Amino acid sequence: MSTRSILGLIYMVQGLKQLGEDPEPVLSRHGLSLDKLDPGTRISRTTEQRFYADMAEHLHDPLVGLRLGSYYGLAGYGPLTMLLMTCATALDAFQMGIRYQELTYLYGKLHFEPGPDVSALILTPMPMTAHAFRFRVDGEVSGTYKMVRDMQATMGMDLHALRIDMPYPRPEQAAAYEAHFGCPVRFGEPVARFWMRNEDLRRRLPTADANAHAMYRQLCEQQLVAQRQADKRLTDQVLNHLSLFKDHAPTATDVAKAFGLSERTFRRNLNNEGSHYRDLLAQARYEKAQHLLRHTAQSIDDIAQHLGYAEAAAFIHAFQRWAGQTPSAFRKSVS
Repeated sequence: MSTRSILGLIYMVQGLKQLGEDPEPVLSRHGLSLDKLDPGTRISRTTEQRFYADMAEHLHDPLVGLRLGSYYGLAGYGPLTMLLMTCATALDAFQMGIRYQELTYLYGKLHFEPGPDVSALILTPMPMTAHAFRFRVDGEVSGTYKMVRDMQATMGMDLHALRIDMPYPRPEQAAAYEAHFGCPVRFGEPVARFWMRNEDLRRRLPTADANAHAMYRQLCEQQLVAQRQADKRLTDQVLNHLSLFKDHAPTATDVAKAFGLSERTFRRNLNNEGSHYRDLLAQARYEKAQHLLRHTAQSIDDIAQHLGYAEAAAFIHAFQRWAGQTPSAFRKSVS
């Protein structure tokens, strides 16, 4: 099961509390408590993603994701921060950030789109349910913006985005986004983009240091290799992805597309690991069903709908096949 640093979750939970939200009930349903989280440990991506999805359903402030970016500190990125700050130019720093993006708290994917006069740092978000999608995208965009601005402040620079694009329809609170980022914000785009002038990206960083940069790059490379060892199985990645969905079950075609694969290649890669999409979907549903039966008072009908079943009878039949007992009997045995 793939894991990552728990610091990202800690920053988010602390930020939510400061912003007037109460994450503790959702944490407790996942067997977690803020006071007992060890910053030096790692958390499974499945647990973290489920927490985001569950928390999004309980938020009171639609702008809380946007405001969360202020709670992510530079120190939490470790050697990556120093790697970026010792680059020769801002453009080099963006390219290094893309190269080592797996060392950040992002779930979306970064890439760079060059242009003749302006270029864009692009964030392609991970598909999630509607509430969770805006919450997560806002957090990732504002967190990335905060990281860039904090590094600039440390280096005595002041580069601003020309415009920021957001990948969902224009919300009622659109003006708050422009006030937060200090630039125009365009909604309804397919991906998130930070547009920058090329002349700004070519500026030499005052903290550029080739020798220190080589040392920090080696540290980041070692960290990346170790992390990829935990993430290399497609089977685990698919299970993580399937844990995000509510009220519908994505098809193999949908999931293959999310991983940038054709369905044929997707199924072949799973088969090479001894897995099949149908079995993984069943496993993801079974794990989520157990969680809901243990930690919520939702009815069997509601749980069936949550898992994407058209009828409760189909869910009950499937659960009996998985657990050897009905959902109601399982709930009684663990209560």
